[in-house]
Amino acid sequence: MLGWQEIRLRYRRSTLGPIWLTISTGALIGGMGPLYGRLLGQDIGSYYPYLAVGYVVWIFISSVINDACTVFINAEGLIKQIRMPLTIHVLRMVWKNLIVLFHNFIIVAIVLAFFPPRLSWHVLLVPLGLAAIALNGVWIGLVLGTFCSRFRDVSQLVGSIVQVAFFLTPVLWHPAALGEYGWLAAWNPLTHFLEIVRAPLLGYPVGARSLAIVMGVTVSGYAAALLLFARYRARIPYWV
Repeated sequence: MLGWQEIRLRYRRSTLGPIWLTISTGALIGGMGPLYGRLLGQDIGSYYPYLAVGYVVWIFISSVINDACTVFINAEGLIKQIRMPLTIHVLRMVWKNLIVLFHNFIIVAIVLAFFPPRLSWHVLLVPLGLAAIALNGVWIGLVLGTFCSRFRDVSQLVGSIVQVAFFLTPVLWHPAALGEYGWLAAWNPLTHFLEIVRAPLLGYPVGARSLAIVMGVTVSGYAAALLLFARYRARIPYWV
């Protein structure tokens, strides 16, 4: 309910509401497809779906990371006035970004209709991939939300890192383009969070390495988040 309310307040008195985000994202993908396809020497028929899925999922991942920095700061009023578990604010943030993701998937559906990938049962794994990203968004929200409540400059640092990570993650380019330096993409965790959604949608199986890295990041992330949050959650209302 809180997630829906935040979306409604953000687009109050707007006719199209969050569809404006979809329109702007679609226009960006529509412009980048031919340009980067030509620059990278890619076949448009295969590159457009690769770009559309990758960019839409990247928006979801980057938005969760950036919003995690201010998840408790933005909820200052609720935290100080209403007694409720602090994790509710993190869940609200993740759910809000899931709503935006579902809107942006309209773009993916349109692109895949024009450039249909090969059919495969692997497409059934897409909801599990999105669930894995959302699940990791919770511990990221707990960790970054706690740190940024105490140290406000951390959010600026995280924003800069996310901007750099966009170019270091195969959103616009294929890992094979790196040649002998392909290991840089292989050991980038964000690569594998993209692949657990993009590969099934394009009709390919999810690699064992991607599954292992996603599971490892999830387990280690929750272990660190629970330790950190258990120690500092009582101080968050004073920090915000």
